[in-house]
Amino acid sequence: MKPSVIITTSSWYTTLPDTHCRIGISRATPRGQPGGYRRYAALFPGAWFNSVPADEYVRRYQEEVLSRLDPQKTIDELVALASGRIPALLCFEAPEPGDDFCHRALVSCWLHETLGLEVLEFGQEHHGFGASHPKLPPHTRRPMRVSVQS
Repeated sequence: MKPSVIITTSSWYTTLPDTHCRIGISRATPRGQPGGYRRYAALFPGAWFNSVPADEYVRRYQEEVLSRLDPQKTIDELVALASGRIPALLCFEAPEPGDDFCHRALVSCWLHETLGLEVLEFGQEHHGFGASHPKLPPHTRRPMRVSVQS
């Protein structure tokens, strides 16, 4: 049975429908952002976020941030912040796949591995979630498995 909670990831610079609640998980917010967004500090990366290579970033984020959180409590808090809308977890990187990865993909992996949630990148849903999320470091990304029904 799949969980009924819907959560998505995106960039601060992506226009989202009114059905989504913009929740920042980056340490900062870009200048000029329209109001109405929320912030969720528990998913902010550490102060090292801009000074370590990708593999070290992934290791630190998993050990120092995600491993200290209760995934169900995190979901409950995000849903409460969204006040009836779809929580959209935001940070700076562009939504398209490429060489720049983003910690929002690590959150997608964590929520899939711990709760079975399929957290997709808004507008890039065809790339997948979890280990297929388009903002994972390219060398760690796995193709999305498509089930074939007979």
